[in-house]
Amino acid sequence: MTQAPVAFELLPAAGGSKIAVATLNRPQALNSLTLEMCQLLREQLLRWRSDDGIALLVLRGAGEKAFCAGGDLQGLYRSMQAHAGEGAWGNPYLRDFFATEYRLDYLLHTYGKPVLAWGSGVVMGGGVGLFIGASHRVLTETSRFAMPEVAIGLFPDVGGSWMLGRLPKHVGRFLGMTGASIEAADTLHLGLADYLVHGQKEAVILADMQACDWTGDATSNHELLSRLLRAHEAQPEVQGPLQAHADLIRRTAGTGSFLEICENIAALRKHENPWLQKAALGLVHGSPGTARLAYTLQERARLLSLADVFRMEYVAALQCGVHGDFQEGIRALLVDKDKSPRWNPATLEQADEAWVEKFFVQPWPKNMAHPLADLES
Repeated sequence: MTQAPVAFELLPAAGGSKIAVATLNRPQALNSLTLEMCQLLREQLLRWRSDDGIALLVLRGAGEKAFCAGGDLQGLYRSMQAHAGEGAWGNPYLRDFFATEYRLDYLLHTYGKPVLAWGSGVVMGGGVGLFIGASHRVLTETSRFAMPEVAIGLFPDVGGSWMLGRLPKHVGRFLGMTGASIEAADTLHLGLADYLVHGQKEAVILADMQACDWTGDATSNHELLSRLLRAHEAQPEVQGPLQAHADLIRRTAGTGSFLEICENIAALRKHENPWLQKAALGLVHGSPGTARLAYTLQERARLLSLADVFRMEYVAALQCGVHGDFQEGIRALLVDKDKSPRWNPATLEQADEAWVEKFFVQPWPKNMAHPLADLES
């Protein structure tokens, strides 16, 4: 018997209410999201939202290594190979995957009932899309948070353009263009998480939640969950490197043209701080096209609603299936594992303003509405 890729459970709580628990259940793949998982999660979350007996939702990942490391890159790669030459609208798996994933992410942002995301271990890519949509975002001492798409030729999607573009001091631009990974202290500092809790307290917190007398009022339940988590909250032991070098990052990523910013970031290879060195190498060795696309998406997302950002990212994601480096990046990292991608365009200079425009061209028939046109309904 195969194990379900998402496990669902209802736990009794005091007063007769219930706590819904959804567990991403692919620990061997760091709980990376498949189309089936996105479909199962969205369908179940919609049912739970309409059930008055359910007070709140807990979203977690199986195993000790990851909440969720991103999307199912192997499945996406196979679909791009199978539909090569059929255009950006000719890959049904790609169309369905990104539409379903983005609808799931948007549902979490607008859920109403409290959602506790237990972000222990790896929280990256598609995992960030789930995590940032939760009302109560919890990290542990093992958490690592990143949008590392520059290494695979995609871009920081799942609302990443909206999330990163709203961070202060051009930090979002820096993170999106380098794929730099941050730990709990810096994630909390940026407001991308709400609580730091020691990982071994998960079972204790869940037991405390079951002992609470939840009500039918979502606002009261939000406040009650916040108080419960604060009672278990820890403080970062040290300041993170991003916070420590915030002024340098602001000067590096906030001055000049796209190419000048890239040059500034690349120069950090010679900095004495290892984290800044690694971040700079992420840009230097990553996809030039992704760096340009991430930069442009953040610029265009600044004044858009979250729903409009998802609609914009959906077009870009479909175009990444046929243009740019997405397939090549997966090949080099996960298929052939030679870690020597042949990026096209090969240089940052070639990834210019004219080149990036193709990623904003809607690929579906002209008489067809945007597949995510009803996202706010």
